[in-house]
Amino acid sequence: MSPLWTSQALAEATGGKASSPFEVTGVAFDSREVTPGDLFVALKGENADGHDFIPKALAAGAGGLLVDRDVNGPFVKVADTTRGLDALGKASRDRTAAKIIGVTGSAGKTGTKEALFRALERMSFGAAHRSLKSYNNHVGVPLSLARMPVETRFGVFEMGMNHAGELRTLTRMVRPHVAIVTTIAPAHIEYFGSEEKIAEAKAEIFEGLIPDGTAIIPYDSPHVALLYNIATRYAGRVVTFGAGDGADVRVVEEMPAERGGTLVTAQLRTARLSFTVAMRGRHWVNNALAVLSAVEAVGGDLAQAGLALAEMAGLPGRGARRKLRTADGGEALLIDEAYNANPASMAATLHQLGEERAGRRIAVLGAMKELGGLSESLHAGLADAVKEANVGLAVLVGDEMAPLADALAGDVPVERAKDVSEVLEFVPGRLANGDVILVKGSNSVGLSKLIEKLAMSEVA
Repeated sequence: MSPLWTSQALAEATGGKASSPFEVTGVAFDSREVTPGDLFVALKGENADGHDFIPKALAAGAGGLLVDRDVNGPFVKVADTTRGLDALGKASRDRTAAKIIGVTGSAGKTGTKEALFRALERMSFGAAHRSLKSYNNHVGVPLSLARMPVETRFGVFEMGMNHAGELRTLTRMVRPHVAIVTTIAPAHIEYFGSEEKIAEAKAEIFEGLIPDGTAIIPYDSPHVALLYNIATRYAGRVVTFGAGDGADVRVVEEMPAERGGTLVTAQLRTARLSFTVAMRGRHWVNNALAVLSAVEAVGGDLAQAGLALAEMAGLPGRGARRKLRTADGGEALLIDEAYNANPASMAATLHQLGEERAGRRIAVLGAMKELGGLSESLHAGLADAVKEANVGLAVLVGDEMAPLADALAGDVPVERAKDVSEVLEFVPGRLANGDVILVKGSNSVGLSKLIEKLAMSEVA
């Protein structure tokens, strides 16, 4: 394997000084994730100093260290390791000839990023790169850039934010050829006050576009005009996607696929394409349109992208589906949406639940965080989606769910739980043959623990 970085290249990129010659094949800032050959970046956080974990990183096989002091082991010393990681990310972006795509949005950004990667990886025979997990913040983005091999042909980077100005910094580091906004919803509205302000903050992604770059925006959003007007200041071309007749990339026809998912015929700017979206739910059709818009913008193979969408299985925490053995000897279906939640994604996945064939539909819904003064109304506002999904039991987790419980009273059976520990006690034993159970909530609620416990009964 050719080196990702040499000590000389690291020193030149960061303005640091190497202790000795060495090479690394990867980059990590969490000692628990270090694999043999990685560069371990010793970041200083509020509660911990990465330098304290250097022995653990070396024991895991780290091939080099980025540090701010002399240490045992091969290293490059810089004045500040956080700034050093930023510089390394920027240097990686400077040296690549890859087409770069940036993705943001209130919901769907990780799924869209993963689908784009799979499409581009397929058509480039493995020469695509993307940010792993949800590494989309001020340390995750430069890390993802720093990990990009020089031979990369396509790079896909997720960018997130919960305050104005954050995306501006990230996108100027990524400098995308294509910038996507998946959707606008009241996620993190506590910090913004209105959806319009969220839309303005998401539109910061366009500020990093290279000259003549492409902005891709959701046509069906009530904020499409705002996004369009901002995008035109920075983009050479603005492409809209959605179900509406006026969208540049739009659905011409769709129907349920035999084995789940959706058969779609879409009109793109330069072609018409029929394909299958394996992931279930109307929101995934929308994500697929964004993916195809980006593939078309970078001159990619649309047919290969369609095949990638047909082969894409559910992602852990974002739609993965598992069959579970129930106490009565039958089977239940688990839909794992436990990674995160906001009002838009909650409504979308509840709609998906309503389309599932089931003896009984169970919705385990965790509180949605960072909604500020709108929390009560937005939680209560999920009642219609729960009712329309014909939910037979709603398990509501967290104090913030009280308004939804009140709104469902008399219409849907409700169980309340203060936290995930209570849910672990009674939910697994309640499943019966033919049940479909949806688990969704903000990541901090910890419903992933319920997923782990339920997975212990997964049918092999």
